[in-house]
Amino acid sequence: MIQSRSQVTVRYAETDMMGVVYHGNYLPWFEIGRTTLLRELGLPYRQLEADGFRLPVLEVTAKYMRPAVYDDTLTIVTTMKDKPALRIRLDYEVMRGSELLATGHTVHAFIDREGKPVRPPASVVAAMTKAFG
Repeated sequence: MIQSRSQVTVRYAETDMMGVVYHGNYLPWFEIGRTTLLRELGLPYRQLEADGFRLPVLEVTAKYMRPAVYDDTLTIVTTMKDKPALRIRLDYEVMRGSELLATGHTVHAFIDREGKPVRPPASVVAAMTKAFG
């Protein structure tokens, strides 16, 4: 299992008329968690793209338990539970301190510049082998 933590502070523009974070704003926070985890593994997303690979979202879920509000400092806990093969699944928890606000997951696959599915590049295979042993 690999885990990463990222922090965001809720901006006023991310809230709705009720003063809580609009539900769609959690997806960019999931992306922050994903790109941070990959960077910490030595796989910055910018380099993957420069090498001709993309990781489109195939599936996304989100479950909201408690609202986040303006100026909250949130932690996005991103977890990769299993060593990926062709697809990568990441699980997310959005926390305010010790309070769980939302959970979710995304599933991604590798594609090339033309949008065709491909196997993960050698750099990803090596990083995952190292991380998962």
